[in-house]
Amino acid sequence: MRYNTLGRTGLFVSEMCIGTMTFGQSGGPYAAASGVMQDDAEAILRRAFAAGINFIDTANVYAGGQSEEIVGRALSSLGIARKDVVLSTKFEHGTGTGPNDGGASRQHILHEVHGSLKRLGTDYIDLYQLHGFDPATPVEDTLRTLDDLVRQGLVRHIGVSNWAAWQLATALSAADRRELERFQSYQGYYSLAGRDMEREIAPLLEAEGLGLMVFSPLAGGYLTGKYRDASEGRRATIPFPR
Repeated sequence: MRYNTLGRTGLFVSEMCIGTMTFGQSGGPYAAASGVMQDDAEAILRRAFAAGINFIDTANVYAGGQSEEIVGRALSSLGIARKDVVLSTKFEHGTGTGPNDGGASRQHILHEVHGSLKRLGTDYIDLYQLHGFDPATPVEDTLRTLDDLVRQGLVRHIGVSNWAAWQLATALSAADRRELERFQSYQGYYSLAGRDMEREIAPLLEAEGLGLMVFSPLAGGYLTGKYRDASEGRRATIPFPR
């Protein structure tokens, strides 16, 4: 297994990361992209760690939090030491129907980080990522809250997912001006079937020294050759990624 540094943190992560969107049972349109339960998840993680993978990515909204719970139980069941795994999770997407059940406000972040910590069975998160961009909250407010979490030791590093290049550039500039914790990674869709990232995101990441985490590198199974059109597999139910 090859290892890369996560941004400018000095933290080494395996070049391959285990994504866990399929862990747990989702409802609605995402049901087809879920259904990996505890026993199968543990078999996947056992094989991954045996191969040298030390990086796991999840999110508070995957299967309504089940994914985080499954990951936490699996690490305990497999006897994997906390120091030997880099845990990444995300927040920002809505976790309920209330007006404050989503976004990047201080209230939502502080509520969600404790929920993720409990479900993962850990006292710190290695990489805490914004799952999307929140236009209602000033980016400085979000950065200050995340900076507080890092200073408290609840979070080690921060990152973003699914942001536009200008949004990320604005946030990095704000963090530098105010001497706040800087984003160290960007997670986005990139594959042979979807190369939009090459236009603006990739040059920005290289210039600013951020790490790149790719999701859906096989385009939801399309690039495996198993599915020749949209009538088979999970893409028949949910066109993700587009």
